[in-house]
Amino acid sequence: MNYDGELLMDEYEKLLSDKTKLVVCNHISNGLGTINPIEFIIEKAHKAGAAVLIDGAQACPHLKPDVQALNVDFYVTSAHKMCGPTGVGMLYGKEEWLRKLPPYKGGGEMIATVTFEKTTYADLPHKFEAGTPNICGGIAFGTAIDYMNEVGFDNIASYERELLEYGTKKLLELEGIEIYGTKDLNKKASVISFNFKGIHPYDVGTIIDKLGIAVRTGHHCAQPIMDFYKIPGTIRASFAFYNTKEEIDLMIEALKKAQMMLG
Repeated sequence: MNYDGELLMDEYEKLLSDKTKLVVCNHISNGLGTINPIEFIIEKAHKAGAAVLIDGAQACPHLKPDVQALNVDFYVTSAHKMCGPTGVGMLYGKEEWLRKLPPYKGGGEMIATVTFEKTTYADLPHKFEAGTPNICGGIAFGTAIDYMNEVGFDNIASYERELLEYGTKKLLELEGIEIYGTKDLNKKASVISFNFKGIHPYDVGTIIDKLGIAVRTGHHCAQPIMDFYKIPGTIRASFAFYNTKEEIDLMIEALKKAQMMLG
């Protein structure tokens, strides 16, 4: 990764060999908002004979991936990132891989026959769905997806781009601000990871929380990225299609107050 938070594709290609079995990459960085070049990653991995799993948890709220066009082997996402409930998600896998893979858990409905001599498993997708599934979660997730499709992912992307541009401009007007990740907003989702120089992100987050502003602080489950920048973590503002520019203005005012108290 370079300082702009973009993956180094030359280095990635050097890592691939005939020993590579699986390449795993996130579609969008949850720490920085960078949109990774997964088309290139998938193509090069396949040429090396490797399968690819893409983590789309941060991507699916902002864009609509076409898994067939991507030619990806596995793609995963979480419902709670898409207006849905917690504790449920989605795994897409190519049929050829799902047929090869053994069940990871035993239970009701995932077997065809059981004898003392052998067990045969049910056909797809049942062999991976042992026991009683999260029925309520699945129904609610489907409703959430229907809702987002009704809003329209093109509309979501266009509006969130406005919020990203506006939020970035407003943050850069503050003194001592450092934004981490690419400056090319065409390569970024509506996530801004930033700090005030000389102030711990947790302190800022604690104060603006008391002022009614919800941001996340810390290393965002991406500690190697924070180590790369030599920082303890960042303040992360994540904008979705239900946010407004007025809310960004409120965040900016809260950040100014926090800076005055801590600076």
